[in-house]
Amino acid sequence: MTLKKQQCRTDVELPEIFVHETSVIDPLVKIGFGTKIWLFSHVLTGSSIGNHCILGQNVMVGPDVTIGNRCKIQNNVSVYEGVTLEDDVFCGPSCVFTNDFNPRADIDYKEGFRETYVEAGTSIGANVTIVCGVRLGHHCFIGAGSVVTCDVPPFAMMYGVPARQVGWVSHSGRKLDENLVCPHTGRKYKEISSGKLVEDNET
Repeated sequence: MTLKKQQCRTDVELPEIFVHETSVIDPLVKIGFGTKIWLFSHVLTGSSIGNHCILGQNVMVGPDVTIGNRCKIQNNVSVYEGVTLEDDVFCGPSCVFTNDFNPRADIDYKEGFRETYVEAGTSIGANVTIVCGVRLGHHCFIGAGSVVTCDVPPFAMMYGVPARQVGWVSHSGRKLDENLVCPHTGRKYKEISSGKLVEDNET
């Protein structure tokens, strides 16, 4: 549904979504069914948010940002232009996306703007910094406080400053053992080449 700012002050006028009365939704914004936007948040023009997402307190999205379905964005997160989130992405409190690779207050480096792409199922911990221009592979896990400066493989568990891979995680976000089996679901995986993990579908 495309929304106009004056329509989005309460959940009474648009019962299929919830927008807290302290939040602001600019014109030409799309918000999917079942999405909830909490206190003091701002969705800027041209942005699209999928179904059943949750935006916490003091979240900024946009302009022209695309967020998939069932994403959870915790308090104090800004998703700037150039960032794309696929389905089922979790953004922990106060994690930081950048979009300018060479920021200077007194110089306008247009070529410094780089896009960041976050694939489905990714979990980003609290206070993580994502340097722009990287791609986070599906279902990867970025530990709290890490600084991501390069592309992350699918299912990789990353920690540190700068973030480095310390293991693999399953679809459910559990660290895999040496046999690459999820301790929560029993789902099996295999490493098909150095740095590439896939689900093992052999029966």
